[in-house]
Amino acid sequence: MIHEELSREIIGAAMEVLNELKPGLDEKLYERAMIIELKRRGHVISVQRSFPVYYGGELIGNLVPDLIVDDAVIVDPKVVACFTETHVAQMIGYLNITALDLALLINFKNARLEWKRVLRPQDGGEPVPPNLHA
Repeated sequence: MIHEELSREIIGAAMEVLNELKPGLDEKLYERAMIIELKRRGHVISVQRSFPVYYGGELIGNLVPDLIVDDAVIVDPKVVACFTETHVAQMIGYLNITALDLALLINFKNARLEWKRVLRPQDGGEPVPPNLHA
């Protein structure tokens, strides 16, 4: 699994944040708490780093992921009823532009933390689901 140990540490930090703050706050509050908790755990956090996006060689704008941990994993704190295909598609876009391989969507909406790992497609297409029967 890509960045298995780092993923575990990020999710553990998110659990700590949710246990202390409880569900139902604004996403930005969880994001700020995640920054504090991950730094306490010795991680390097990039906050709102801007990545240029080009079309036909021309700059068309910038992409700004919420958090990048240890220059390896994008972390996107959410407070939503459930993750949608739109959330996943946005993470795939972030991964393609940043050239990172893993993003974690983390949902602080409920008392039980939810998360979703999103991998960058290696062939430029849609991610292939794992073969659960192999």
